Amino acid sequence: MERTGLVIVDHGSRRAESNVMHEEFVRSFAGEASDFVAVAPAHMELAAPSVADAIDTVVAAGAERVLVMPYFLFPGRHWERDIPALVADAAPRHPGVEFCVTAPVGLHPLMHRVVRERVDECTRHADGTADACSLCAGTDRCVWTAAE
Repeated sequence: MERTGLVIVDHGSRRAESNVMHEEFVRSFAGEASDFVAVAPAHMELAAPSVADAIDTVVAAGAERVLVMPYFLFPGRHWERDIPALVADAAPRHPGVEFCVTAPVGLHPLMHRVVRERVDECTRHADGTADACSLCAGTDRCVWTAAE
């Protein structure tokens, strides 16, 4: 991986907090993935940095190969068409650099654990036995309601 850069792409959001969360996750991941030349966040649309900007970043850091990972749970149009098109548009700016769009995150066996931990955390909060997670803090989320 010493010649490889990684771009992790989410959809992008009009909600700035969501974009910041993705960028913070990618920075945190980069700290654990030191075998890559560089790791950069990107948003497919609605926010910067774009896929092209992130590709520029990892190539400028020395990447000769660039993995572009869709940060989505399941395959769909963005994985099949949109992200490959964005990569193809950016590629000519970097002659000789190889590109690969990876599979999305989902369908990995560890997702079962992630979902279970989140459900348990939210249930404890709704039951009043735990504080709200960072996503729900300061909101009225994760509470039991009943139809009247």
